[in-house]
Amino acid sequence: MKFNLPLKTVSLLNMREHFRVTAKRKKAHREAVGWATAGIKPPALPVTVTLTRVSPGTLDAHDNLPSSMKNLVDGIADWLGVDDADSRVTWRYAQEKCKRGMFGVVVEVTT
Repeated sequence: MKFNLPLKTVSLLNMREHFRVTAKRKKAHREAVGWATAGIKPPALPVTVTLTRVSPGTLDAHDNLPSSMKNLVDGIADWLGVDDADSRVTWRYAQEKCKRGMFGVVVEVTT
């Protein structure tokens, strides 16, 4: 299963913003996953979830890339009916460059 989310992701580790801005982004990301997976039965576990950030810039793959996807991971884990630390789910992160002004996240769930 593969779907695209038209979301802009930013590293949460270095953000210095008002808590309401952070809360609004968190809610929007989790709702986007909810809409994308609405009515779709989650696959049987174990699964591998690959989240690919599409952006003109890149993030440090060690810590900033996973932190930018945290709210999406929580939403996908909710859909799968597990905790995001469940050993039956393998999380992978990637990033692709695109033209300036474009952005998004490609989510691929494989068994």
